Amino acid sequence: MALTPIMTTTAVAGGGRNGRVSLEGGKLVLGMSLPKELVPGGPDGMNPEQLFAMGWVSCYGQAIIVLAPKHGVDGQRANVTCEVTLNKDEGGGFALSAVLKCAIPGAEPDKVKALMEEAHTICPYSKATRGHVPVTLQVI
Repeated sequence: MALTPIMTTTAVAGGGRNGRVSLEGGKLVLGMSLPKELVPGGPDGMNPEQLFAMGWVSCYGQAIIVLAPKHGVDGQRANVTCEVTLNKDEGGGFALSAVLKCAIPGAEPDKVKALMEEAHTICPYSKATRGHVPVTLQVI
């Protein structure tokens, strides 16, 4: 598949999960830390899973908005949630799983489910994780 670049962004990190991460030009700088589930009593910084969930939910939410008219629902009323879970895998390493949830007040659940499934086919985050991250789509 040929790709035509639209935009590129750059993030820089130092110190891994207990360091700092910043976007190009210092637009955003965050202190990172291991999740409290891995280090009880540790510092209260951000972790990569939180940032990944934020990026994915905003991207997936936009796919919902774009496709909603085709499904006869109001995408602007959609409340979209992305839960990203850090799991231990069988090999002693780690792996991600995710749940994408969507509620659209007044919309029929079958229409919302069909919309979610189609949005999952066009969202770049969903495409990037397909086959690598188990994902559940859930109408709420």
